Amino acid sequence: MTESNGSIEQQQAAMPDWEKRFRAPRVSLPDWAEDAPHRALFVSNATGTYELYAWDRGTGEQRQVTNRANGTTDGVLSPDGEWIWWFDDKDGDEFGIWRRQRFIAPKTTESGDGGLDAGDGVAEADAPAAPGLEPSYPGGLAIGRDGRTAVVGRSTDEDGSTIHVVRLGEEPVEIYRHRESAGVGDLSHDGSLIAVEHTEHGDAMHSALRVLRPDGSTVAELDDTKGGTVELGLEVLGFAPVDGDTRLLIGHQRRGRWEPLVWDVSTGEETDLALDLPGDVAAEWYPDGSALLIAHSFEARSDLWRYDLASRELVQVPTPQGTVSGATARPDETVEYLWSSAAEPSVVRSTTGEIVLDPPGLKSPGSVPVEDVWVEGPGGRVHALIQKPAGTTGPLPTVFDIHGGPTWHDSDSFAAGPAAWVDHGYAVVRINYRGSTGYGREWTDALKHRVGLIELEDIAAVREWAVTSGLADPARLILTGGSWGGYLTLLGLGTQPDAWTLGIAAVPVADYVTAYHDEMEALKAMDRTLLGGTPEEVPERFEASSPLTYVDAVKAPVYISAGVNDPRCPIRQIDNYVSRLTARSAIHEVYRYDAGHGSLVVDERIKQVKLELDFATRHLPH
Repeated sequence: MTESNGSIEQQQAAMPDWEKRFRAPRVSLPDWAEDAPHRALFVSNATGTYELYAWDRGTGEQRQVTNRANGTTDGVLSPDGEWIWWFDDKDGDEFGIWRRQRFIAPKTTESGDGGLDAGDGVAEADAPAAPGLEPSYPGGLAIGRDGRTAVVGRSTDEDGSTIHVVRLGEEPVEIYRHRESAGVGDLSHDGSLIAVEHTEHGDAMHSALRVLRPDGSTVAELDDTKGGTVELGLEVLGFAPVDGDTRLLIGHQRRGRWEPLVWDVSTGEETDLALDLPGDVAAEWYPDGSALLIAHSFEARSDLWRYDLASRELVQVPTPQGTVSGATARPDETVEYLWSSAAEPSVVRSTTGEIVLDPPGLKSPGSVPVEDVWVEGPGGRVHALIQKPAGTTGPLPTVFDIHGGPTWHDSDSFAAGPAAWVDHGYAVVRINYRGSTGYGREWTDALKHRVGLIELEDIAAVREWAVTSGLADPARLILTGGSWGGYLTLLGLGTQPDAWTLGIAAVPVADYVTAYHDEMEALKAMDRTLLGGTPEEVPERFEASSPLTYVDAVKAPVYISAGVNDPRCPIRQIDNYVSRLTARSAIHEVYRYDAGHGSLVVDERIKQVKLELDFATRHLPH
């Protein structure tokens, strides 16, 4: 035993810091059961693959719930704490069914057919949670307090969006159907009301709300997309956690940013909070329904506040400077939150001062802090986050690491990928281009119709600043990113061929027309919103925004990695792009792996980073 531990310690000591950051066990913010707050569910990579774990906080016992080759992260704990629902897809393709098992693992015995008998009418420990519903892409899930009733959202190319009420032992009942995107928002505390987000108006970026009864009849509707030339979105944040309470907490964009308000769906009364906080604001209920936990995001950082609904008093919840990526108020009014900064790894903290969940084993090394830079771009000031090796001065080889989404943003939070580049002597620049969240609705919505080209204008402005400021060596510039960032990488290499020394694109859109026809239906709806129609309706826009259009102009060496089961950036459209590179003997390498839109396996992720670093070493001038 001692020899084995010594061997592990020796291996860890010899391991480079960048690899330790990927291997060190991480945990998500634990979700807790509303009526059994000592029971919780979280995600961890402790085994080398991200899986779900049950945690009894009373006894301290933790149990791995799922164990699949490509990992599992989608899980929901029932309010009574008795059941764990988890989504079972095939090798990361996101198409599958919900299964469930008891929070306390039953004593299993071999059944006659070789399966496991979990008792209580459940044939197997992970039996289908909603028998009668065919596989689909998930469209939201809400579980009733009795643990026997659930509202399940689905999406398929054939059916569009459907929502079903599922009761244990009964056939599912369909209560909603539409071709456009829709999903389950929440189920009221007493199970009598169902909040639905939908885009029946055809704009997938701005949802409207409908509240239904379990029989499918409508109680109330709220739609900010009507009555003006500017469409505004709404989102469900949650019903009040009190029986008979018909207040629904929602997010709105009526003042040009995301803010919360309380909507009483039975009376129609809207209580506008009008919080005096810049940037985007979200919220969730305190467990007794008397106050809201406010999550405030502004200029790549975030903090927490408590808002008392009776007194309208807003009080800050102390958190360190950085990013809070999730928070929850416990029944004793303490707040637990997942926090990190670019320099310090993530940790689950409590306002008591304690670390809530600290996984044993290897600890992640820190990295360098970010510096904020604001650059004037064609659409306004662009915010960029800069990291560079400590003690270095430019010009440095520089990685422009472009975030995905596109409706997302980079923040002052810990990220193992950028830290790996810094460890190898590179400066890293991350850019919150137009389309990013956290800078107001107009900034997020600005990328419509000239998709990709608008973002690249902002990236070009920051690139120019990086070179002229002396940070970046113009002969050693890498454009890289994953998903939408991978798409912008390929589009940038073709439309700005003299700007970049090489490109590294992970799970990208490469051929926009083929990607549209092969991707999941929800993303088709998003593309129709972004580009104003289908490839047949607006062919010139798809052509202008497709990397394939410019592939023959690419000068830089290109590295592409792709999951063969990816439903978001499907493999066929990547193969089309690669074939064009091959036809003219352009320098390129392609790595295909057996997963979907990225990998949940730590070894696989480390392999990909090694391949990217090696590609840069071989093709970047020294």
